[in-house]
Amino acid sequence: MERELERAINLREKGNYKESNKLLLKLVQEFPDNGTINYQCAWSFDVLGEEANAVPFYEKAIKLGLSSEELEGAFLGLGSTYRTLGEYEKSKTTFQKAIELFPTNRAMKTFYSMTLYNLNEHSKAMELLLKCLIETTNDAEIISYKKAIDFYSDKLDKVWE
Repeated sequence: MERELERAINLREKGNYKESNKLLLKLVQEFPDNGTINYQCAWSFDVLGEEANAVPFYEKAIKLGLSSEELEGAFLGLGSTYRTLGEYEKSKTTFQKAIELFPTNRAMKTFYSMTLYNLNEHSKAMELLLKCLIETTNDAEIISYKKAIDFYSDKLDKVWE
């Protein structure tokens, strides 16, 4: 099983998405209660652009249990996939839980901000993005305005008289 899983991942990394997906589907049939295999299978559908097919595998992988790193990836994948399918509330709930579990994952927050945008929660989406920006940038010009950007990040609609 381990060798076949490794082979499927290598195939995906080399761009052989269909072959990787085919192998992972076979592995899921043989080992349906393996969280890692379900997660990798979900991922394989995502890279094929078959997001709707990825959802049940992400959901099952999370329920079965994963390593911390895999769980982080599965939550990001599931939340993002829900968003691309127009399931914005499911996406929001997924990202909220994920951010609770992985509060330092800025990629998670960035994808969450996209969901908030889709839900017309523009202020919160911008706040998240601005905070991610000032926490991660190396751009000297942005850094020079870090304090101001942070201050205004949650006050974008406020007008000072």
